Amino acid sequence: MTTIKEVAKQSGFSQATISRLFKGDETLSITEETKNIIINTALAMGFDRSKIKTTLEKIVFLFWITKQEEVQDVYFSKLRTTIEKYAKLNNMSVQILTHEAGINAIPKNISGFIGLGSFSTKEIKQLKKRCPNGVLLEINPQPELFDTVKPDSRRITQRAINHFIAAGFTKIGFIGGTYHNPDTRTTEPDLREITFRQYLAEKGLLNDKYIFAKGDFSVPQGVFLADEMVRTLGDDLPEAIFISSDTIAVGALQSLNRHNIQIPNQLAIISMNDNDIAKFVSPPLTTYRINVEEIARTAVDLLVDQIVYPRRTTKTVLLNSELVVRESFVD
Repeated sequence: MTTIKEVAKQSGFSQATISRLFKGDETLSITEETKNIIINTALAMGFDRSKIKTTLEKIVFLFWITKQEEVQDVYFSKLRTTIEKYAKLNNMSVQILTHEAGINAIPKNISGFIGLGSFSTKEIKQLKKRCPNGVLLEINPQPELFDTVKPDSRRITQRAINHFIAAGFTKIGFIGGTYHNPDTRTTEPDLREITFRQYLAEKGLLNDKYIFAKGDFSVPQGVFLADEMVRTLGDDLPEAIFISSDTIAVGALQSLNRHNIQIPNQLAIISMNDNDIAKFVSPPLTTYRINVEEIARTAVDLLVDQIVYPRRTTKTVLLNSELVVRESFVD
C-alpha cells in the first residue's frame, strides 16, 4: 500500500502539505498546479483514492432526459441520484446539465462527463472536442469515441424467450416502446424488439401479429398497447409476453386486468427493470433486475480510469441481470 511518505518522496512536496491536502484542509494555501501534481502522483502510484478527502475532479452529468420521461420512469431519476452518490464517494463534484442547456454550457475546467439519454452524432463530436473523457449510459451512437455502460438488453431478451420456451409456450408476444433517433428525428425499433424478432425467428416461433411496439416507455402507453393487442387479437392472444420495461408493464397489467385476462394462467408476463413498483402491482411482476447501483459505480470507475490513466481505446461494459420471479410468470 502506497504511503504519504512515498508520495512525498516521489512528488517533491512535504508530508505535512500532502497530509493536509488529503484531509481536505481548506486553510491549506497551495496552487492548483501543486495540488494536481500531488494528487496525480499519488493516484499513479496506487494511493487509495478513498483516503483523499479533497475534491479531485469536477465532472458534469449530462442528463439528456426530458422532465416527462423522468416523471414517467423512476429508473432515470434513480440513476441520476446514484451517479451523484458514487461520484461523491470518489471525491468528484458533479454539475448536472440538461439538454436545454446544451453542450456549450459545459465549463472549461471539467475533467470528464457521464451522459444519459439520446445524443445526436453532432453532439457526440462536440463533446469529444470539449471534453475528451466521458462515459455514456445505455445509448452510445459512437462507441469508438467514448466508453459505454449498459444492461445487456440483447441477452436479457433472449433469456426471457428461453424461459417461455422451456415452459412450453409457442405463442410468444412482445410489448414495448420505440427509440427516437435524434439524427433522423424518426422513431426506430428498440434493441429489445430487434432482438426479440431475430431470436424468435431463429427458433421458428416468430409471429408478427403478437408484436405491439410503438411510442414511449410510459404507463399510459402500456395501457394503450395492451388495449390494442386485446382489440386486435380477440381470443387469439399469445400465451406469454415479454414487455420491454416495468413502466410499460404496469400499464399493460391495468389493461389486461380490466379485460379480465388472468395473469399468468391465460397470459404469462416477464418484464425488465425491477422498479420498486414491480412488487406492488397485481399480480407482482416477474422481471429482470437492472442493477442501477452497479451501472453508476461502473460508469464512475471508468471515468476515473480515463482521467488517471489516459487511453485511446474505449471500453464497453455490458451488465448482466438476475430474473426476479414473482407471480406474473413462474417457471
